[in-house]
Amino acid sequence: MRSTVRYPSLFQINTRVRLSELAREMGRPATLDDVTDEELDRLAADGFDLVWLLGVWQTGEAARRVSRSKPEWLEEYRRVLPDFRESDVTGSCFAVRDYRVHEDFGGDAALARLRERLRRRGLRLILDFVPNHMAPDHPWVEEHPEYFVAGTEAKLAADPQNWARAGNRILAYGRDPYFDGWPDTFQLNYGNPALQGAMLGELSRIARRCDGVRCDMAMLVLPEVFERTWGIAASPFWPRATAAVRAEVPGFLFLAEVYWDLEWTLQQQGFDYTYDKRLYDRLEHGPARPVREHFLAGLDFQDRLARFLENHDEPRAAATFPQEVHRAAAVLTFLAPGLRFFHQGQREGKRVRIPVHLGRGPSEPVDEAIRDFYGRLLNCLKDPGFRDGSWQLLACRPAWEGNPSSDAFVAFCWTGPGKRRRLVAVNYAGHRSQCYVGMPWSDLEGRVWRLADLMGPDAYDRPGDDLAARGLYLDMPAWGYHVFEVT
Repeated sequence: MRSTVRYPSLFQINTRVRLSELAREMGRPATLDDVTDEELDRLAADGFDLVWLLGVWQTGEAARRVSRSKPEWLEEYRRVLPDFRESDVTGSCFAVRDYRVHEDFGGDAALARLRERLRRRGLRLILDFVPNHMAPDHPWVEEHPEYFVAGTEAKLAADPQNWARAGNRILAYGRDPYFDGWPDTFQLNYGNPALQGAMLGELSRIARRCDGVRCDMAMLVLPEVFERTWGIAASPFWPRATAAVRAEVPGFLFLAEVYWDLEWTLQQQGFDYTYDKRLYDRLEHGPARPVREHFLAGLDFQDRLARFLENHDEPRAAATFPQEVHRAAAVLTFLAPGLRFFHQGQREGKRVRIPVHLGRGPSEPVDEAIRDFYGRLLNCLKDPGFRDGSWQLLACRPAWEGNPSSDAFVAFCWTGPGKRRRLVAVNYAGHRSQCYVGMPWSDLEGRVWRLADLMGPDAYDRPGDDLAARGLYLDMPAWGYHVFEVT
């Protein structure tokens, strides 16, 4: 296995969609054994450390029927797939019927073989854990109905969007407190200690088949959130679960999907990384100052944030950001500290978000300009300076009195290992801007310093005395960026 780095990179693959692409190429159904060694070689060569296979677990017919029955969902499928067929609906991969690998994907044995091929290339395998809910046809619904949140005829009559009849019982749909329930799932009851023990058993079984888990909507089972949603007191699950799994599998990785400013809470309960949706939102809405202020947080927090521009839940970056903004936002996202989180299709500039209920996506042309940009960015991320260096946010001062455009800049540096020095500067605004960037290094004087842009052809020589006294002068176009190697 590749040695652990301070700031790793993760690549998310939609397993169903990728296997459907392979099936079209081969003219037959594809399993995990059909993922080629060449594809895995490319992931390793591009510098990725972690591969998240979304949606490998067994799903069932009950959730698929729900996915095929909702008019608003069917309307979305037809927007995504102009040639939509009912057979394209596979049911949500988050409506898990059993934590064994889907029989269509080759089962547990095929996953074990793929994991070994990843391991030989220094890649660690990440899989899903869905703590909040189960599929309607999960065996527990019949065998252990006490594991689920139960309701009454009155609740069903008053809120049919949140409750359903399951045999002679009424059970809650899985949900978060701000939206109606997910009608293809039933809500697990974390107020029941036996349920918590059963879920810990499932997590332990998963941990023997991979190197880490991405935990879906992880904040929903926090006691304060669970009680607010359901009026049921619950004991903490995550501290116990993360400690127990790591006692069995040292070094096992936990990544939390989390919102509502609960990232730090889950980091303290054992998660290695938590989603950084706040940075994404600030980059989407601009301007630069909230982005810069986001980077003022301590590194004990930032180092454990998962930074992304898209994933299966978010719209495609190429559809959300104009191309010049996309590039500037990507430089800030992926060259900052934390886990660098990339999504299948992002590098090719794909624009259509594929619902998790579908088993295939549309055919889309590659955006060559975006692919070239991400190729250069990934080359930067292979640099030990960005993987193991020390990061520091830099001050950007007005270039002259009365020029407020310095407020449009976000700049930071990386130092080490060894003599590596890297400086990143972005004009995150739709206008030309100027500033002086304060330089962080104390040995600048008496030498000439070359700043060579790792993302482009530019190179500049600057006297160290001036850099030390005034800083680095920058005059950059709208949404411009530099990633300097400083020597």
